[in-house]
Amino acid sequence: MHCIEARGLTKKFGNTLALNNVDLTVAPGRIVGLIGPNGAGKTTLLKAILGLTSFDGELTVLGRDPRTERDVLMRDVCFIADVSVLPTWLRVSQAIDYVEGVHPRFNRATIDAFLAKTSIKRTARIGELSKGMVTQLHLALVMSIEAKLMVLDEPTLGLDVIYRKQFYESLLNDYHDKARTILITTHQIDEIQHVLTDVMFVDGGRVVFSYEADEFESRFFELSAMPSAVNAARALRPIYERTSFGRSVFLFRDVEAETLVALGEIRTPSVEDVFLAVVGNQGYNIQGAQP
Repeated sequence: MHCIEARGLTKKFGNTLALNNVDLTVAPGRIVGLIGPNGAGKTTLLKAILGLTSFDGELTVLGRDPRTERDVLMRDVCFIADVSVLPTWLRVSQAIDYVEGVHPRFNRATIDAFLAKTSIKRTARIGELSKGMVTQLHLALVMSIEAKLMVLDEPTLGLDVIYRKQFYESLLNDYHDKARTILITTHQIDEIQHVLTDVMFVDGGRVVFSYEADEFESRFFELSAMPSAVNAARALRPIYERTSFGRSVFLFRDVEAETLVALGEIRTPSVEDVFLAVVGNQGYNIQGAQP
């Protein structure tokens, strides 16, 4: 059974099509990056998955319809947003008591073990903690919820790069396993690509690109072409072309590295490079994206 499966998922707000006939599947145990510009439809898609908005089409989450079975579904789902929004006046012990009271899968033994490795005092107010401690506390709360699906919406907004890295590393090393699925939306693409198993680009209410992350190194190459090789590079049908420091740079999918080396310098593009090519250049069609 898929963790998430959608067929023809559509949502309108008046004349605005927020979700446009979306098809997607997410297998159990995956870490999926849901990436897109503001207004792309990411938030609406998350709301549909969490049973927070109506929609047309078919959608099942953990085998349940979020429209009609939300109360049961949310026993196995954890939703976390910006880590910096924990109330500063709240004491650590009160934050733990609150989460335990609202989530049936909260495991106090787990958070006790995690906090024992830190210098966080339960009597301290959150406003008295450093950013690093707030990150640790939020992670402890998150990892103590034994959910089958975790939905993270811009979870590190407001944190600097050091604490963002700490958040994702702890999430990967201390929480994720093959039985738990994590869905992440973020604008900080390059910072999380090393933890993702799957990448989905959302734009215009559609999933315009969907790939397993480990396919990038073997299937995508960026070529900085020699001036004499520009026409030969274009003949290989790149999915994107730009100019950098006076040289033509091309992005290719499923073209052998040996073929490209003869035309210039090649490298493996980042997820952000491919994102900018796909979302910023809608005239091109990448195989593997939704039509």
